[in-house]
Amino acid sequence: MVKPLRKAVLPVAGLGTRFLPATKAMPKEMLPVVDKPLIQYAVDEARAAGIDQFCMVTGRGKTALIDHFDIAFELEATLTERNKREALALLREEAMPPGAITTVRQQVPLGLGHAIWCARTFIGDDPFAILLPDDLVLSQTPCTEQLVKVYNETGGNVVAISEVPKEHTNRYGILKTGAINGDRVEVTGLVEKPKPEEAPSNLSIIGRYVLLPEVIAYLSRMEAGAGNEVQLTDAMAKMIGHTPFHGLKFEGRRFDCGDKAGFLEAQIAFSLARPDLGPAVRDFLKKYVND
Repeated sequence: MVKPLRKAVLPVAGLGTRFLPATKAMPKEMLPVVDKPLIQYAVDEARAAGIDQFCMVTGRGKTALIDHFDIAFELEATLTERNKREALALLREEAMPPGAITTVRQQVPLGLGHAIWCARTFIGDDPFAILLPDDLVLSQTPCTEQLVKVYNETGGNVVAISEVPKEHTNRYGILKTGAINGDRVEVTGLVEKPKPEEAPSNLSIIGRYVLLPEVIAYLSRMEAGAGNEVQLTDAMAKMIGHTPFHGLKFEGRRFDCGDKAGFLEAQIAFSLARPDLGPAVRDFLKKYVND
């Protein structure tokens, strides 16, 4: 029987330079898609998968992320006084219980692997999920919930994967594959950002992981990989052969919200998926498409 998954790590220490000047005084994870910030989508997705303990790996100037999940007494009092019941219910629905979120600082930008290593005390001896808020997934079943289902059946490590154009393999962690069973792919190797001619496949890892705590021992070696950073992909690769390792071709569509075009596309896709906004959005899109 596998150990229940209760913890999630959210690496949110990046500077968000691609979105300057919008991110000059606001964390990029607070950028809204429709009416929720990216960080809220990540936390909601994790909670839907049964996760109730969160660690944000932050940097300087990121206090707004924590404030977002705090109780806003003045705002709630004003909403109560003005009888704004729907807005008040929305705030309380998104509220986190005391002690559910902890933070650690990543003082120097040494890569995703280093960010996860910074959360080592929080992780302890437990399996944990990683959600990168820049990757937003629109799906019938939340992406992390899909991963947890596979983890509960197979144990070991499970990562969300998708196909990428062969010429773009140098942007992602790429899988070397073994047996394929429907939407599940046995992972026999991992390569971080390989050249297209050297890539073992075109299956890339996106920003959703379920990992065993043993990965921390490999990250602790602080071995520099691609970009002279501590790469999570390299540490995961060292676990292959010692524990089950699967990639899941998840149901849904991933949007790269670390990219301006991907962020704008997510706005449209998530708006169209909303019953209260979809019809109006379709109407005004026709005007711009026709123009």
